[in-house]
Amino acid sequence: MLQDVRLAIIVNPDLPPGHLANTIAAVSIGMGAAMPALGARQLTDRRQATIDISADRPVPVLQADSRTIGALLAKALPRQDGRVIVAFPSFARALHSYADYEATFPGRDLGEETIDGLGLVGEDRWIKSLTGSLKLLR
Repeated sequence: MLQDVRLAIIVNPDLPPGHLANTIAAVSIGMGAAMPALGARQLTDRRQATIDISADRPVPVLQADSRTIGALLAKALPRQDGRVIVAFPSFARALHSYADYEATFPGRDLGEETIDGLGLVGEDRWIKSLTGSLKLLR
């Protein structure tokens, strides 16, 4: 199954550089945690220096405005087996602990929230259907 798995991260290019980097990092952590087989390996060089790999396939970072990202999230849901959906809602940035985020989340409606970033992992066809028209972040 993993050979047919594609990844994509979609972010709002209008975010300040620090927020952009933080959004990509947080979404990436969520994607890897949800599907560790994508990177849970090590490589050792000829001098026996061993590192953990970053990913075993490309991770394109695409751009879209928040409205488009929200629409993509709505199309991606509901979540199905074999698919990973990691959203970074803008309100999360104002909270300073995960406990606050977890407590606040059930009272929110992601369909009404600004979404700064979205990570998707799933079958090639599904990812392409959602992101095929998006441009790479430059």
